[in-house]
Amino acid sequence: MPDAVVIGAGPNGLVAANLLAAAGWSVEVLEAQPEPGGAVRSDRGVHPDYVSDLFSAFYPLAAASPVLSGLALQEEGLEWSRAPRVLAHPLPDGRCAVLERGARETAAGLDTFVAGDGAAWLDLYGTWTRLGPDILRALFTPFPPVRAAVRLGAKLRAAGGLRLVRTMVLPVRRLGEEGFRGEGARLLLAGNALHADLGPEAAGSGGYGWLMSMLGQTYGFPVPVGGAGALTSALVRRLERHGGVVRCGERVEEVVVRAGRAVGVRTASGESVPASRAVLADVSAPALYGQLVDSRFLPDQLLSDMRRFQWDFATFKVDWALNGPVPWTADEASTAGTVHLADGVDGLTRFAAQIATGHVPDRPFLLFGQMTTADTTRSPAGTESAWAYTHVPHRIKGDAGEGGLTGQWDRSEQEAMADRMEHEIERWAPGFRSRVLSRRILAPPTIESMNANLFGGAINGGTAAAHQQLVFRPMPGTGRPETPVKNLYLASASAHPGGGVHGAPGANAARAALRAGSAHRLHARTLPWAVRAGKPNA
Repeated sequence: MPDAVVIGAGPNGLVAANLLAAAGWSVEVLEAQPEPGGAVRSDRGVHPDYVSDLFSAFYPLAAASPVLSGLALQEEGLEWSRAPRVLAHPLPDGRCAVLERGARETAAGLDTFVAGDGAAWLDLYGTWTRLGPDILRALFTPFPPVRAAVRLGAKLRAAGGLRLVRTMVLPVRRLGEEGFRGEGARLLLAGNALHADLGPEAAGSGGYGWLMSMLGQTYGFPVPVGGAGALTSALVRRLERHGGVVRCGERVEEVVVRAGRAVGVRTASGESVPASRAVLADVSAPALYGQLVDSRFLPDQLLSDMRRFQWDFATFKVDWALNGPVPWTADEASTAGTVHLADGVDGLTRFAAQIATGHVPDRPFLLFGQMTTADTTRSPAGTESAWAYTHVPHRIKGDAGEGGLTGQWDRSEQEAMADRMEHEIERWAPGFRSRVLSRRILAPPTIESMNANLFGGAINGGTAAAHQQLVFRPMPGTGRPETPVKNLYLASASAHPGGGVHGAPGANAARAALRAGSAHRLHARTLPWAVRAGKPNA
């Protein structure tokens, strides 16, 4: 009997399993898909000569994460690679906002929009260099992060206190308008905010855009050499080296609960897998509460709160094998790993408003990835392995474009949406379509079928909006991995601190399980031997 069963071999599940195994626990990880990785996988499904990342691709949070760095995955063969430029956002007039590898280089580029914006950028970066390490410590530890918060609070007072806090909770449009006179820096911040489901007018989007921009400025947007799957392979190798087991093709249908305690799981094949100490669930909160765990074991208030759980935007993604580099009109975009495509901040606001009203955007905001630019092993020399994704509503009321898309996402609708995305790319890179050797379309239902955690193509485990963060994640009064069922822990991106490949939800769950196990052993040592053995006192 294993000490712990981990449901799901995504990055959070594998991080949790690694920490438990390194602490001496026996661990089994059960994964529904034929291979491990969750949203961190790669393949050659677009073209046999091209490596494509199925879901996530760039990993600034992984590079910054003390959780992942503590696993020393370089000893398991993991290598990182970076594009010459971090991020580019071309404008219709031919200019291009660029997040360079160095802050001074970024500042110099922003000064070409309006003189003085470079100094303002360096001021934001200076704030990050003073506060960034403590922000990351607070972000990647269980809520409330008491020690990190004390350190951060002291530094915040020295850095302007409430004024700085106000800046971080601003909508990103307002943050950009207050801090910069030119469009370049505003675009970098706003585009990075939309890596989550935070439009330019959303409260807190300024802080998120600043965080992602500063992570890129500090760590770049690195990629694993050889494909996203290399990160998963390193996690699996480390786990197996510590005695852990990963079993794929094993879908868990039920968390077995007895006397209010999780004692194991039952799989779709009918197998019962017991767990003597803990069950950790790297699954979405809606999947755990009321599906895997029978509702009779859960408080009514929790079930009521879960009916209000909000997913982040649905995602529509296309992968391409290109026979040459993307013919960008803005030269700077050709050496950036990530390219944002939208008609300025107003275009981003228009895009977010269309989604909010249930309409498929007519001019979708695209996050475009140039994987061979970031890692030369991804495709033959002189070619490009590329992808782009955009967001669409979960419930579609209409199409803001002319295609009449309904959200049924049958073959014709998938092709029409992919064509819409390609036409948008053509605006910034005329001749792009002539370089497409093959493409693969991942519509929201396809994404969910490949990873049940990505409900409807939602990639962040739930909205990043303020009403579902910190103590509100995944529901009010939580913010920690413990659940109402003893020995059961939520270890997915639905838990604090949320989406992104950084391993913190899995690490928080594992540490909670280890603490509970230590407390149980300490309590057991204080009892008479006969009672511990289950016999009456003599």
